[in-house]
Formats: sequence, structure tokens, C-alpha cells
Amino acid sequence: MHELRDATISVVIIDDEALVRQGLTLILEAADDIRVVGVGDSGAAADLVSTHRPSVVLLDIRMPAPDGLTVLRHLRTLPDPPQVVMLTTFDMDDTVRTALELGAAGYLLKDTDPEHLPHFVRTAAAGGVVLAGSPAHRMRTAIRAGGADPEAAALVDTLTDREVSVLRQLARGDSNAEIARALHLSQGTVKDHVSAILAKLRVTGRVPAALIAARADILTAEPTR
Repeated sequence: MHELRDATISVVIIDDEALVRQGLTLILEAADDIRVVGVGDSGAAADLVSTHRPSVVLLDIRMPAPDGLTVLRHLRTLPDPPQVVMLTTFDMDDTVRTALELGAAGYLLKDTDPEHLPHFVRTAAAGGVVLAGSPAHRMRTAIRAGGADPEAAALVDTLTDREVSVLRQLARGDSNAEIARALHLSQGTVKDHVSAILAKLRVTGRVPAALIAARADILTAEPTR
């Protein structure tokens, strides 16, 4: 492995297929600001993450025991958990939805364009939401049709207008820096808004907050209050 430099994004890849691990490693190692510090199957996941303390984990969702969801649950209990992006062959199925609700930073299809993979890793490392395809579209399709969920809408109604605007950008996959630029705020102010949003929505991560935004049907509408 290369010696890590300041601001380098460290990545651990967990997949039961050696060819997938090798392919992802080759793609990511070509980026100057990303280093793959560990690879292995699900049985090695806990030790790899404990040893290397990566910024991002790319985690196959379907593996022999322990499966990806079991590994994700463990990683989310760590004191300073990494951003976890699920790898899947299937687009937004029930298992992917469960992973998002458990706090995964998003998901990527295994046939994602290799040119886009470093960007997605950077987005995850920066605290953004990573979803294959258009984030807002994927969030909406993750939720059953039928209009806004009253419970989700009631939670969103506790937010201020500014917080709703921040939540909408967050749900589209924007990092704090991108939200700050879009809304003409400082990154510190955005960070404070995100913390308040998570507390009011009673969630511990950006993706569960984005799912609530989708259920409340606010991803395209402007706030009316």
C-alpha cells in the first residue's frame, strides 16, 4: 500500500469476490487522493476496519455469513464509524432500503461507470449521500407511491424553512460544502443546521434523514411555510 498523505481518503473494500476487490482497488488507486488500505471478505471486515480506521468502506451487501447487513450493523456501533457505501447488483431493492435505514451512506451498483467511482468515494468521505443514478430520483423510487407519509411530514414540519432547504439539498446527495455554496451559507452554519435536522427528525445519519424527506414528499416542492 502507498504511504498515506494528509487529506488522502482511506478506503477498505469488503467483497467475497477477489476479482471485484482487485478491480475496485485498481480503479481507486489511480486517483491521487484515494488509497485502498485494506481488502477482504466479510469475515475480515471487523479486523480491517479496526486496524486501518478508513474514511470509507465499500461493502458488498450480499455475502456468505456474515452478510453485508450484519457487517454494517457492527460498523455502525463503532465510536467513530466510517462512511459505509453498499455495493449491490440490484437497484434499490428491500435489502438496499434496509441498509439505508441502518445508516449506510448510500449504495452503488457493481456496474457503475469506473470513471465515476472516485467521485462517489469523495462524496461519501465528505459526508454526502451516495446513490446510483440521480439521488433525488433514487430516493423517491425507494418510497412506495401514494403521496406524503403523514408521520414523515409531521417530522419535517418541525423544521424551520432554512432547515427544510438544507434537508432538500442533503437528500439530493450534496455534501456540507455543496449545500453551503448552493444556499450561500458558511460550512459551519450548514453543519449546525444538519445537526439540528438530525435531532428533530430523530435519526443518526444523513441517509435516514433523506429517506424521511422522500417520504414527506419535499424533494421537488419548495417550502410553503
